[in-house]
Amino acid sequence: MKRFVHFLLLFGIWLLLTWSLHWQDLLAGGIIALIAHVMLGDIYPVNAVKILNPVRFFWLVVYGVTFFSYMVKANFDVAYRVLNINMPIRPGIVKVRTRLKTDMARTFLANSITLTPGTLTVDCVDDHLYIHWINIVSDDPNKETEIIVQHFEKLLERVFE
Repeated sequence: MKRFVHFLLLFGIWLLLTWSLHWQDLLAGGIIALIAHVMLGDIYPVNAVKILNPVRFFWLVVYGVTFFSYMVKANFDVAYRVLNINMPIRPGIVKVRTRLKTDMARTFLANSITLTPGTLTVDCVDDHLYIHWINIVSDDPNKETEIIVQHFEKLLERVFE
């Protein structure tokens, strides 16, 4: 059942990208989805289907909106730092702790941090993330965790755990 759902998801993505129901496009999409599923089927997480739960999907949408707002805010912050003649930066690598337990949730968190300008996830070891930060504002690990991780972590817990 899991494999069939993954195939349908790949085929659905193909249909959304081509936006066509011609038989040639359906056949090509089916073949490409099958090839992608055979080649990449082993890397799918075991419980990826639970994301289709309407409550979890709602929180995923809320997460997407929250992520977008933080990304826009971070873009303006980095632009300010780049355009400021004094270059108000204090770069460094900080170690933050995450409460997330599943690999998929941690991957989403690490990618969210990396996609937010001014931060880059360098490594993920157990329940700690090492993050390069453009402007370290605190030397307290709890405060750093609160600033960088917590706004994403709360929503990702509702989605994946």
